[in-house]
Amino acid sequence: MTANRSDSAADGSDSDTDGSDDGAPAADEAVPVWLVERTYGDDELNLIILVYATEDGRRYHRRERALTSFTGPTRETTAGLRVPPDALGSVDDPATRERYAEEASRMARQHDPADSV
Repeated sequence: MTANRSDSAADGSDSDTDGSDDGAPAADEAVPVWLVERTYGDDELNLIILVYATEDGRRYHRRERALTSFTGPTRETTAGLRVPPDALGSVDDPATRERYAEEASRMARQHDPADSV
């Protein structure tokens, strides 16, 4: 996978608009992504890593949260998000891309984006 920007860039404030038409969404167009992976960071104490991906599995968005931030109703993990294109990384590994596509499609079929999972 190619690394994506941190969560701080997820607001779209750091967008790159060069005017080229390469078929990718414009920087101000949010892209829907679905939760495909939730792991506990082995090398970081009390860190949960959430990976969201597009339904084709080609792009992903990663969020890291402290385990303690999962308490209470204000920090629910939702089934889906909408993120700016510049907050997405590329999934280069074909097996990972296929797995992400299958899981993102399953989540999209079974959940509304705002569902808590």
